[in-house]
Amino acid sequence: MLASRGLDATALPETVTVERPRNPEHGDYATNLALQIGKKLGVNPRELAGWLAEALGARQGIASAEVAGPGFLNLRLAADAQGQIVREVRVAGADYGRGDRHAGLKVNLEFVSANPTGPIHLGGTRWAAVGDALGRVLAAQGAEVTREYYFNDAGAQIDRFVRSLVAAAQGEPAPEDGYGGAYIADIAADVLRAEPGALDLPEAERNETFRRVGVGLMFEQIKKSLHDFGTDFDVYFHEDSLHRSGAVERSVEELKKHGHLYEADGAWWLRSSEFGDDKDRVVIKSDGAPAYIAGDIAYLRDKRERGFDLCIYMLGADHHGYVARLKAVAAAFDDDPDVVEVLIGQMVNLVKDGRPVRMSKRAGTVVTLEDLVEAVGVDAARYSLIRSSVDSSVDIDLDLLVKRSNDNPVFYVQYAHARISSVLRAAKDLDIPVDVDLDGVDFGLLTHEREGVLIRTLGDFPKVVASAAELREPHRIARYLEEDLATAYHKFYDSCRVLPQGDEPATPLTTARLQLCAASRQVLANGLGLLGVSAPERM
Repeated sequence: MLASRGLDATALPETVTVERPRNPEHGDYATNLALQIGKKLGVNPRELAGWLAEALGARQGIASAEVAGPGFLNLRLAADAQGQIVREVRVAGADYGRGDRHAGLKVNLEFVSANPTGPIHLGGTRWAAVGDALGRVLAAQGAEVTREYYFNDAGAQIDRFVRSLVAAAQGEPAPEDGYGGAYIADIAADVLRAEPGALDLPEAERNETFRRVGVGLMFEQIKKSLHDFGTDFDVYFHEDSLHRSGAVERSVEELKKHGHLYEADGAWWLRSSEFGDDKDRVVIKSDGAPAYIAGDIAYLRDKRERGFDLCIYMLGADHHGYVARLKAVAAAFDDDPDVVEVLIGQMVNLVKDGRPVRMSKRAGTVVTLEDLVEAVGVDAARYSLIRSSVDSSVDIDLDLLVKRSNDNPVFYVQYAHARISSVLRAAKDLDIPVDVDLDGVDFGLLTHEREGVLIRTLGDFPKVVASAAELREPHRIARYLEEDLATAYHKFYDSCRVLPQGDEPATPLTTARLQLCAASRQVLANGLGLLGVSAPERM
């Protein structure tokens, strides 16, 4: 079209943005292409939009093309062309929404990584849900994802945990800097069952026994809790292995060799401020012991040596300093700082009867993963933790999440899937086939406004998944399922009768609407699957 009017077709951008307008009166889709390139071509954007409207309006599948404002172009699709989205969903099935945007990318996704000194608290539970969903979303876009748990089995917190276990085994109160809660007494008792003579050993050997057995028992409980929550890991990486293998020492020597460590006040410091950090960091303390960052340095080096192109860390709200710190470590190894991404999650608050829930029956000081699951179930817990951006704190209303009503967001989405399943079962009972030759389906019959909205919503799903992966925001999928797809289906169902009543025969419109129902159910199932939430057929 541009060439026929003597214009330079190379002015077209590589990607033309076409979006769904918020106001349906503005058409099914809209683009600002004429505004983008009008000045470059020396043509008034509104005039250019008129030429585009004329050309597109003559194309098969376009019902109308209209110019709006200073040069926007609003498009309406013909029903039969729009209905091909339904065909596409039905053909693709479980693969609908998948893409290859991150094909070939090897991603190390580290999340939860809670210290093995107690049950997983709500912050870790949020990462268990969001991290697992992010892994699913990245994999759906072609990435090779390794889910990794960094097992902090070295450092002072483990020493405090061991002292707490020993005190509990001896019937004494927890040390002032130790850990309390019924779980400590339970694990201490389990240690004694496994090693009956542990308390009679010399102090060093006794503590080593409680460390070995107690930490192992705690970590097995953590892994079981995560598994029951639907979150499993490919790798459980032990921090202690970095020290035992010499990886920490080798990494420190390499940084010294390249001049990125310097000695001051008896300690060795990383010149991290030269790489964007707010200050230099102590790597080896004045007593010769490695600081915590020494393990982080060796750990990042290990990830890169294992061949990962991208290392994503999902950390709690008190870890903002780690963003610049880890990127500085990458730069100090002459690596690209962008191989490191750090996502920071904000706080989770539980509310019941309008009041905050602060204590756990088992942990004593914090609310745990088990507490949340016991209160609302796995599906509601996962969905409620994923559906909000991790950049914001979230209040979980326990009373709301057990309601079987549309006010409960996970019920609202799952009910849409169950409702469609009921329709398809009823069709089967009426001997109306759902699995038919799609070439014989007249999708041009789907002309109702609610049908059009639902079809276009189905067409948005691949873009939503791609955006969720690109921005590391799985909450986009939850919001799409809840605010767009489930809402569009419920409105369609209330406005468009799917199955015949009484002695009415099934018609071609019946068949087309059943295909639309089946496609909607498929996308709901695909989206819930990416969140690790079940798609029930009955509720």
